[in-house]
Amino acid sequence: MTSLPPDRLHALVAPIREALDRYDLGPNPDLIVVRPVPELIAKADALCRQVRATHLRAAAKELPGLIVELTHSVWTEPSTEKWRALASAYRTAHDVALKLDYPDLARVALDRMGWAAVRASDPCVEAVQRYKRATLWRCAASAPLITSGQDLLVGETSREALAVSGQLHLGLATVAAKNEDATGVEMHLTAAQELADRVGGEAGDVHWLSFGRVNVELHRLGASIAMRSFDAALGQARALALPQSMLTSRRARYLVDRALVEMEAGSPKTSLKYLAQARHVAPEQTRHLPGTRATIRGLVHMSRRAPDRLGGMARWAGL
Repeated sequence: MTSLPPDRLHALVAPIREALDRYDLGPNPDLIVVRPVPELIAKADALCRQVRATHLRAAAKELPGLIVELTHSVWTEPSTEKWRALASAYRTAHDVALKLDYPDLARVALDRMGWAAVRASDPCVEAVQRYKRATLWRCAASAPLITSGQDLLVGETSREALAVSGQLHLGLATVAAKNEDATGVEMHLTAAQELADRVGGEAGDVHWLSFGRVNVELHRLGASIAMRSFDAALGQARALALPQSMLTSRRARYLVDRALVEMEAGSPKTSLKYLAQARHVAPEQTRHLPGTRATIRGLVHMSRRAPDRLGGMARWAGL
């Protein structure tokens, strides 16, 4: 997909911003028809699935209407399932905004998600919201935020809670890697692995977190990259075999990581090959990943004369 020019991108995102602003205005007198609750709940899950398939533009177009209808519905006749669906829609707004490079809007969406999650009285949804907050900015408050999410799940033993708890450990491993705390990385990856074993198989259906054994290894790779342990990262990347069921968004992230470590290993042709694969698999997401731009800059620096393919990739990424 050719990337959208700034004016069209803004036109795509602006209705989402407007829908988020209606959160505390009560029932919407301008709404004539509201879809049945089961249909709204199903659509909230479908849009989350679309984002994982990296169909960002399609999800962004449907999202404002869904948020407006769910907001009206929770104010008209509130229920736990409606609040949970609204929290999910807000989470999708965060994911779309972040992947389209609107981090400030992503933060607003997360605030709304927290607001709805509390009203849903769902500890797993609240924990996911805190995980998302922590990973959005990766600041000094990230670890306490994730730990507070873990506290919400104490005593919970459902498959859902185990998967969410495991994902929180992966978040803490990411924070530890940023702080170059190798001991902390290993501790949290081990805890996540134990939870993945308890969950059994891949739990990609649980809040669309992609949690499972493969995701633990993907986070191990990400941690090695963050700590600039590129020899270890290269071995990890080459040893990974992603299942066909792996969500597109996660597959694309792996391909960008693989491109980065191949570039760092001095294999520019292989690096460019994986970058091209990521672009083919998930163009809307890949263009905005920091690893994409870091890899392209590194490849350009390595090349005395950038090949046409690399030049085209650089122009596509806006470099």
